[in-house]
Amino acid sequence: MNRRQLIGWLAGVSLLPSTVLAQKAATQKDPLTDSSVNDWTKLTDAQWQQRLSRSQYEVLREEGTEPPFSSELNDEKREGAYHCAGCDLPLFQSTTKYDSGTGWPSFYDVIEGAVDTRTDYKLIWPRTEYHCSRCKGHQGHVFEDGPAPTGLRYCNNGVALRFVPAFTSKDAASTGKSKSVEMTSKL
Repeated sequence: MNRRQLIGWLAGVSLLPSTVLAQKAATQKDPLTDSSVNDWTKLTDAQWQQRLSRSQYEVLREEGTEPPFSSELNDEKREGAYHCAGCDLPLFQSTTKYDSGTGWPSFYDVIEGAVDTRTDYKLIWPRTEYHCSRCKGHQGHVFEDGPAPTGLRYCNNGVALRFVPAFTSKDAASTGKSKSVEMTSKL
């Protein structure tokens, strides 16, 4: 092997790790862009920080609490659904929202299977904390002082939610879509 061949071989070997890493990265599915990926719990902190605003990150990933009366969702009255701001999983229907007077969006029921709960001991007394069942993002706490029929109050951080308005017949008329399309677009 002459000097020129040796230099070429060394250059090729030194590029091998970066080439392999680039190929591996290209074949990995990213939950941020690939809808077939469903394991949102594998996102790194850096990926979450890139995906979320600072306040969303503090609440969803660090289990913070936004200030009361700071969310514009407190005054949201339209029909629709409230989705997790982290992974877009529908958590609540607008029909279960009510004004609790607490300063946070409140609901008396969740969409079945949408949240997981655990006991939170951060304050002196235990509370029931709930998270999005898909990405495990912190949403808020549930209390037993809500209205009928459940008697529960899911007290949610507004910054952890994204409101998705329902598709109405007015929307169907303006877009030319039929009522059958309208019915399938509602949750």
